[in-house]
Amino acid sequence: MAVVLVIVALLLGGMLLPMSAQDDIRRTNETRVTLANVQEALLGFAVVNGRLPRPAVSAADGAENPANCADDAACTGFIPWATLGIERSDAWGKLLRYSVTPAYANGNITLATIANRTVQTRDNAGGAVFLAGQAACTTPGACVAAVIFSQGKQRWGTTESGAALPDGSATNVDEDANETGPTNYFQRTPSTSTAGGGEFDDIVVWLPANILINRMISAGRQL
Repeated sequence: MAVVLVIVALLLGGMLLPMSAQDDIRRTNETRVTLANVQEALLGFAVVNGRLPRPAVSAADGAENPANCADDAACTGFIPWATLGIERSDAWGKLLRYSVTPAYANGNITLATIANRTVQTRDNAGGAVFLAGQAACTTPGACVAAVIFSQGKQRWGTTESGAALPDGSATNVDEDANETGPTNYFQRTPSTSTAGGGEFDDIVVWLPANILINRMISAGRQL
């Protein structure tokens, strides 16, 4: 009997890891769908209003902040879920983060409006390289209008009740950069390594300025 119980325990233990991994994959895919829906909602808002929304008032109030962003930090926070009529959190119950170029949120977007958000990744040597945008955002279309991201299963985040979750690591520098912002963000393959930017499970998407402008023009919006 003891031998049978040991075998059953081993079999159950072997099943738990795949089930956990499947749950992580499911939640990741659900979050990617949610982020894609947010992108579409932002594009729709811009078509109707001529600009992108500012971040939410707070973790408890999902309405767009009525005050213009005084600086880049003021245009970084949570997605204004109530204003957009969308989901406010990822599949782990963490509020979705949002950072938008002030010039794209404070007034009407024009063909000359310069975006200033960037997204980087890590090369094989661990160096930071640009995925979207560039070091100097000096011309229209050089960088991205907005960044939206989930802080993933591990580390950082804010619950739907407004509770800030602890970092939990001293080596996840790229996740720290995403938490802080306000203009440069990282998107990488998930990693548990402490090297080359550290542990990482954030899911980051963005709105390229040219795609946003093209969508607005296609919808007949005057720029």
